[in-house]
Amino acid sequence: MSRIGGILFFKVDGVQYDAKGEFTYRLNPDKKEMVPGADRIHGHVVNPQVQFIEGAITDSSSIDLQVLFALEDSTVTLNLANGKTVVLRNAVFAGEGDATTSEGEVAVRFEGLSGEVIPA
Repeated sequence: MSRIGGILFFKVDGVQYDAKGEFTYRLNPDKKEMVPGADRIHGHVVNPQVQFIEGAITDSSSIDLQVLFALEDSTVTLNLANGKTVVLRNAVFAGEGDATTSEGEVAVRFEGLSGEVIPA
């Protein structure tokens, strides 16, 4: 049986951060929506949507949060337990910068111009 989830590695511009919990990503650049009329569905529209990777990292003493929050034009990767690699390019830090003190957790969200999944 193949592994589908679990351990992952989170990197920004090749620097690995201590990932916590679950990460979420969206790489679909387009959102399709049906257009209903009074008589039937008339078709659909396609609008761009933001591609992103978000989750949480541990705030170790070696991380300069101000540098992290200021990142632009970065490459963000998630190496997944199933062997795939999620890549987000031309990304900016788009999070709020929220952190907790109980576990030293920092919420991170990067939004980018393009993304892809590299198969295992």
